[in-house]
Amino acid sequence: MRIMRLAIAFIICLVYSFSGFSQNATIRGKVTESAKGEAVLFTTVYLKGTKFGVQTNVEGLYSITQVPPGNYLIVVKSLEYDSVGIPITVKANDILQKNIILKKRAVELTGVTIDAGTTQKEEHPNVSVYTITPVEIKMVPAIGEPDIAQYMQNIPGIISSGDAGGQLYIRGGSPVQNEVLLDGMLIYNPFHSIGLFSVFDNDIIKNADIYTGGFNSQYGGRLSAVMDITTKDGNKKELSGKVSASTFGGKVMLEGPLKKLKEDDENSGSTTFIVSAKSSYLQQVSPVLYSYANGKEGLPFDYTDLYGKISFNAGNGSKLNLFGFDFSDGVHQYHGLDSLGWRSYGFGGNFVVVPQNSQTIVTGHFAYSNYKIGMQETIYDSAQTSSIKGFNFGLSFADYFGKDQLDYGVELIGNSTNFNFHNEVGHLIEQTANSTEFGAFIKYRMLLLNEKLILEPGFRYQYYATINASSPEPRIGMKYNISKKFRLKASGGMYSQNLVSAVPEKDVVNLFYGFLDAPSDIPSSYTDQQGNVHQITQDLQKAWHAIFGFEYDPMKNLTLNVEGYLKDFTQLTNLNRDKLFDDDAAHASYPDAVKKDFIIETGKAYGVDVEAKYHYKRMYFWAVYDLGYVTRWDGTETYRPHFDRRHNVNLVASYKFGKNDDRTWEIDVRYNFGSGFPFTPTQGFYQNQTFQGGINTNYTNSQGTLGTMYGTYNSAELPVYARLDMSIKKSFEMGKKSLLELSAGATNVLNRENIFYVDRITSATVYQLPIMPTVSIGWTF
Repeated sequence: MRIMRLAIAFIICLVYSFSGFSQNATIRGKVTESAKGEAVLFTTVYLKGTKFGVQTNVEGLYSITQVPPGNYLIVVKSLEYDSVGIPITVKANDILQKNIILKKRAVELTGVTIDAGTTQKEEHPNVSVYTITPVEIKMVPAIGEPDIAQYMQNIPGIISSGDAGGQLYIRGGSPVQNEVLLDGMLIYNPFHSIGLFSVFDNDIIKNADIYTGGFNSQYGGRLSAVMDITTKDGNKKELSGKVSASTFGGKVMLEGPLKKLKEDDENSGSTTFIVSAKSSYLQQVSPVLYSYANGKEGLPFDYTDLYGKISFNAGNGSKLNLFGFDFSDGVHQYHGLDSLGWRSYGFGGNFVVVPQNSQTIVTGHFAYSNYKIGMQETIYDSAQTSSIKGFNFGLSFADYFGKDQLDYGVELIGNSTNFNFHNEVGHLIEQTANSTEFGAFIKYRMLLLNEKLILEPGFRYQYYATINASSPEPRIGMKYNISKKFRLKASGGMYSQNLVSAVPEKDVVNLFYGFLDAPSDIPSSYTDQQGNVHQITQDLQKAWHAIFGFEYDPMKNLTLNVEGYLKDFTQLTNLNRDKLFDDDAAHASYPDAVKKDFIIETGKAYGVDVEAKYHYKRMYFWAVYDLGYVTRWDGTETYRPHFDRRHNVNLVASYKFGKNDDRTWEIDVRYNFGSGFPFTPTQGFYQNQTFQGGINTNYTNSQGTLGTMYGTYNSAELPVYARLDMSIKKSFEMGKKSLLELSAGATNVLNRENIFYVDRITSATVYQLPIMPTVSIGWTF
């Protein structure tokens, strides 16, 4: 607690130390577009002829501070909208509110790129973070509707487990180590069991920031990565929406005003709503359309995703959002795999407060969510269930000092978990627990050496009240602009986590995705790879990140990004699949490795990611190569986890064309190549006697079950994985504000047989999805 008090005192001192800057004026406001009143993100706002300028944030807000009194021309430049210049006058100590409305550019600029983040690159560390917009997601071939799950599989460092399974492994971290936020609310399972779809509707996404490592102190409670997704507020001027259907599923999205934004009044307030519903009917149509994929059973995947939001928007940029969601997923005997079902629902809100007489912007969120999953395991004739429910609340403050920015805040998380699991030998592992986490963070971004050096030191204090464990976590991000075209960057820090996966990382095929709180039933010590014994003083999982790379723009519209990374997992908790005995007095002398519910592991993930992006007018090309290594040490041996893919290549291309250059046609192509995942070979079989009659069992004539003798763990490797996806779209203008879009495409166009797994008993090979053509129609109005 002493560290926490020191951190709070440090925040207060920093805030007061900058009070001298208030002698000059502050100009702030929001930038919106005229058609729907939506915020314009990451666009440049500056005072002409001066060095004063910033970019709008995810809410469209900007704040230019330390401006001397005088007359200025405030200018907004954007690639999508007409430039605006407005004369203003500022006085000493004044806080001038200036909202700006932009109109869509009538004629596209020649030779421009969609990357409006040039200023973002030069003034922010931007290490291992990828900012995604719906426009970019649509450039990846859509299997049905465009989906962020299909886009994220191309991001450097992200490995997909395949067409089925639906989970992403980010730079050596498992899915439970990824924090997923939707408008500030924790989402426990963002992907459906068929790996082409997420729970998020692309048409309601405003912005998504994906951190693959080295993330700043604003985020905590996870070891590997962060997905931070923000949704739109809804059309502030009129009712609009989209209805679509494909061979995979359908959806409807509506948005509009409950209180309209006044026309061309930049200071007007509004109240809006947005609702979205999407569902799969693949289970019903696949026996007819895709019977070759799984016989008469079809593809037994189904899901339904519901989301709704109401936004109260004030004229000065303050706002309150209230939202709720209900996501569900099911799998029913797919190729003999386990039957599974999960549901996640919740509600909450977030807010932005722009005080009238202060340059500080206050943001916050509050939410409750509930997630439950159940699976019947046919191989071991056992059931698994896992649930987690709880709340999260956060409050953040942002202060601006020229181009420098100070952020600080607090977060409180409480949850309850329940878990039941039987391992291969029938031993029950169960847990019911409650936990509370408290986090406080501070980070300060500063521009030094004539704005060539950007430093963002940060610190997070994470306290896990239930297990009385604290984790002081230093973080840092930095960038050095050697030139306009070449930039060095680095980041790193310490991270901790309480939640544990309800699936052992040694499982190769498992759709089950559950959670446990940090268990107390763990060994009291572990042995490292050098044979040294270490005492375990905390139940927490911990990791260190170190990332170094560079950005290079060899020519206009072409960007090269290279990053090398290391994630050192110094303590991990994993389910003990090898448990044979109960941990009781009768087995007190037995090794922990055969009686504890959980084991302690360590591990490392390291590699290099190379990315190139080119966008010029109608053409877009994106190429990614990942070289990665992931290892785990379980106290007795080093092994490769099942997601350790050595080489991964993604190529994405998009081209727009049409008669008279109307660009109403679009072709999208995506190719993925990956080296094989590791797996454990089978050495032989034996008759497994359970001795149900105890010592009186007549084992000479009693019927046992077929047991498997395993080879060296993950010593073999599956064949390489390769998949080519394609789609073609045609759009028709049905009116001034109405658009009809037809598309056709296919996943796995070459019909390659990519191995999912091999049944150990029958030796039957189960493949990923074959070629699956799809057609869709969408009406936007």
